[in-house]
Amino acid sequence: MTTKILIIGSEGQVGTDLSSRLRDTYGKNNVICSDIRVADEKKLDAGPYIELNVLDKQRLAELFSTHKPSVIYHLAAMLSATAEKNPKLGWELNMDGMFNVFDAALEYNVQRMFWPSSIAVFGPGTPRENTPQDCVMDPNTIYGISKLAGERYCEYYFKRYGLDVRSVRYPGLIGWKALPGGGTTDYAVDIFHQAIKTNRYTCFLKGDTELPMMYMDDAIKATIDITEAPSDEVKIRSSYNLAGMSFDPELLASAIRKHIAGFEISYEIDQRQKIADSWPKSIDDSRARADWGWKNDYDLDAMVAEMLMRLSGMIAG
Repeated sequence: MTTKILIIGSEGQVGTDLSSRLRDTYGKNNVICSDIRVADEKKLDAGPYIELNVLDKQRLAELFSTHKPSVIYHLAAMLSATAEKNPKLGWELNMDGMFNVFDAALEYNVQRMFWPSSIAVFGPGTPRENTPQDCVMDPNTIYGISKLAGERYCEYYFKRYGLDVRSVRYPGLIGWKALPGGGTTDYAVDIFHQAIKTNRYTCFLKGDTELPMMYMDDAIKATIDITEAPSDEVKIRSSYNLAGMSFDPELLASAIRKHIAGFEISYEIDQRQKIADSWPKSIDDSRARADWGWKNDYDLDAMVAEMLMRLSGMIAG
């Protein structure tokens, strides 16, 4: 039986890379992409693409009924900094959208489903060094609050209804295919664009703000690995801690200088600093490594080299 995969939120930072990887594996016609963004010729040429507002239950039902996906990747969400500007809309999109997709997955007998959580579920009371899988979780952003509620609903839908949903807590994600999307860790993407274009960057976080980060290739690997893992290996049904590396803006700037001489970084701190100050500095992801074999491939130096190589080619072209 052919695996039919539906990605909801396919045009975001994760969705852009994930859709490409899955289409390479399963064939472009077996991966249906959907997003609120209007379809263009490039999207349609890449494979099936459907305009979708995840809050539109009727449209969602039509999509499931027509395409009958067996695997769902539900990525549509409003990110941390953007949601703080409009908390009610952030909650509505993140939570009502989640319920709509979960309920449709049950109605149309979806086999497996992935939903991403985030390090935003942690808060000021959380241990910040080597943050454990189970600990105090007191998020103070609407994004973090919605992700923590979502984790509880993942476990609830699994235990109550048997929905085979899997999840990981993404750290800050760094990739070259999509532009920053309104997150607190987005400086670690934009800095590469500005380093190549202007040889300088103005950062909105303090230079010593250490945060957990991950190169996008590793994040995509983890996303697919947990979704395709045998069900009995997925022992945590809320969300798994996931880690790759930790660094601060100064350390990242130093790594960039190994490739771009004279690169300069300066600072204009904004409201995102308060969000970053409530998040962990490093993550203990030993449960993911033990349960379903998670292992990252990229450290800081490897990630910096790859980002600069990829973006230099894009920007020059």
